[in-house]
Amino acid sequence: MSEFINNREKRISNNTYRLAIIKQIFQDLHNGKNLDEVKAHFDAFVGRITIDEISQLQHDLANENSIPTEELMKIYHEHSDMFNGRIEEEAPHAGKPEDQPGHPVHTFKFENHEIEKLIENKLEVHLEQFMEEDSQDHVFLLLEDVNLLLDIDKHYSRKENLIFPYLEKYGIFGPTTNMWRINDFIRDSIKDAKQKLVHYNGNKQSLIDVLQFVIQEVIGMIYKEENILFPMAIKNFTEDEWVKIAQESDEIGYCLIAPAEEWKPERKGLDKNATSEGFIKLETGILSLKQLELMLNHLPIDITFIDQDDVVRYFSHGKERIFARTKAIIGRTVQNCHPPRSVHVVEELLADFKAGRKDSEDFWIQFKDKYVYIRYFAVRDAEGTYAGTLELTQNIAPIKMIDGEKRILY
Repeated sequence: MSEFINNREKRISNNTYRLAIIKQIFQDLHNGKNLDEVKAHFDAFVGRITIDEISQLQHDLANENSIPTEELMKIYHEHSDMFNGRIEEEAPHAGKPEDQPGHPVHTFKFENHEIEKLIENKLEVHLEQFMEEDSQDHVFLLLEDVNLLLDIDKHYSRKENLIFPYLEKYGIFGPTTNMWRINDFIRDSIKDAKQKLVHYNGNKQSLIDVLQFVIQEVIGMIYKEENILFPMAIKNFTEDEWVKIAQESDEIGYCLIAPAEEWKPERKGLDKNATSEGFIKLETGILSLKQLELMLNHLPIDITFIDQDDVVRYFSHGKERIFARTKAIIGRTVQNCHPPRSVHVVEELLADFKAGRKDSEDFWIQFKDKYVYIRYFAVRDAEGTYAGTLELTQNIAPIKMIDGEKRILY
């Protein structure tokens, strides 16, 4: 690191060179250099790191390297250790809307507080008891805790579907891709812990390992959210965007608690009921925009349409959507609307549609109490040019139960 010593002040003032120094220090960390030595170099040549620099660092890491999820998680643990106590505080600003009850960030932090209470007051206590004696009573207590912790899926889903799209709008991609991977790892681990508890057969150490892993990862994610993700969002999002996020949060739901109250900014909020009075002339009729929207939303199927550039342009909003959708996905590429581990399936399907190898593809899955039929159709114009993809999703469990006949005319 001696090459960084000369003209230190001049170089640190240069943002490009400063970022190069940070990347080199973290590259040393990834290459196995002693953590204490790397921390010492960081303190000597950088001192403190800004939210923007963290974002750029993680964006570059995600784009310049093909890293397995397990290795990525190890790297982010190291990053969190390095960032701890070294993040530059943003200048305080009057009002701080995010501290107002009902503001999305306030609600996220409120949930994090409840998650920490669940872990510290129940899960960790019951895990210690289980480690002493793996009795059936202790297994049941842990199962109750894990069932509560499964609610974290709503917290992560709101983050993925409401916070991440707006970050991407501002060109911030690093935290979204990397956090989503880790969110999925946490979800899978909680589900794994539940299965081990439900079918407990004496595999004590295996269960202890997965629960300790869950605790470590969940607490680590809370730190990343509150020290990196939320400050990044607060710095970039407009009040209108926070209003939209607050309005759409109910559709996904909340983790362990509900918002303290409805958030109402001082200025007049957005008009949720504003609807264009325009008309659309179709080949087989004329509909007002309101009629068209009502019609689509009353179909017993969920519709999503992406254009030729893989950008989400529309989704229907029926009373009982099978999979949550929020308006924040409009204008977002469909690849960024799926967990990283399933993106390759989406890309293969779209490639087949665009190349004309396929015109449709069907999937069917069990989802909660529903039997879900998912259909994809390539949309082409009269000349056969690809114009986008249509997704139709329907719960066909009631249809499978139909028997005999029910006639309109007897």
